Amino acid sequence: MPLPSALPCTKSRLIAVALVTLGFTSLAQAQPIQVVTSFSILADMARNVGGEHVEVTSLVGPDSDSHVYMPSPSDARALAEADLVVFNGLQFEGWMNRLLDSSGYQGELVTASEGTKPLPYSGLSMEHAADHADHADHADHQEHGGHAGHDEEEHHSSHEEHAEEHAESEAHAGHEHGKFDPHAWLDLSAGAIYAANIRDGLIAVDPEHEQDYRAQADAYIKEIKATDAHIHELLDAVPHDTYVIVDHDAFGHFQRAYGIGFLSPVGLSTDAEPSAADLVKLIEIIKQRNIPALFQENMVGPALMQQLSEETGLPIAGTLYTGALSESGPTSHYLGMMLHNAEVLHAGLADAQHQEEGHQEETHKH
Repeated sequence: MPLPSALPCTKSRLIAVALVTLGFTSLAQAQPIQVVTSFSILADMARNVGGEHVEVTSLVGPDSDSHVYMPSPSDARALAEADLVVFNGLQFEGWMNRLLDSSGYQGELVTASEGTKPLPYSGLSMEHAADHADHADHADHQEHGGHAGHDEEEHHSSHEEHAEEHAESEAHAGHEHGKFDPHAWLDLSAGAIYAANIRDGLIAVDPEHEQDYRAQADAYIKEIKATDAHIHELLDAVPHDTYVIVDHDAFGHFQRAYGIGFLSPVGLSTDAEPSAADLVKLIEIIKQRNIPALFQENMVGPALMQQLSEETGLPIAGTLYTGALSESGPTSHYLGMMLHNAEVLHAGLADAQHQEEGHQEETHKH
């Protein structure tokens, strides 16, 4: 007669084991996907696309510069434990391949910039401006009876030599970029492609939540396009031949998308310093082109812009965000950062234009 009493006990044990198993299964299913991104802008994109299904870690944090970043052992451990790794590509993160190798990561990789329109980089924006000014002066000299002592072939040859020298100097500094400007996210039409690439990476590692990822990506891309349209409205009011001065050549994609020109004595990487000769040349360009304003970048020290402001009398009209979000506030998100840049440029250039008009009126009166 002991068997009947044993059966309920066995059933109870089986039910208990099943409940525990189900509990562990539910817990495992509830664990978010571990996403590691190379820098803060990609982290914000991943959070918007992934929603509640992801936990995102950024190797390079807010207000920090990816150009001068030095990976640590804890970063290698973070990669080793990741389900998905997202990086920009276009040789923006010169340290990424070494870090991936040291971590042993073998999982899914998303190159966020894949599929964006390439933007060739052929040397300092400042040099282009100087060459164009020299060419204009040369044409003017010919028009007034001067001799054509230097032909167009020599002009291009000289510029190409300078571009090669500049590329070599950046390579020696340990931050060699490719032949293309890697800052593609500064064009919001490219940002939409970034979001789609991140969506596809998340679906690859977590197909169970594919519908959520698609819906969240669609909503986010809709926001990106709306912000893009708003920025065009803001900056269409600014003359498209307007140039401003920034810390380094990060704004090529922004310039191509929205029309404002950017000049700098520093190349694609912030890990370089302009020479005294470069600064003299830039000051000459500022005067020749009547450039109205200087803009500080959030992840670069203020010394360069302060020096230029003192030398030229131009105001530092605001802070622009390029390769890093802020810790808090509207610029702690990608779309807020982009809108901030457009608003600061619009306001700074409008103020400069009003001051110039006032100066012209005073001159006319006298």
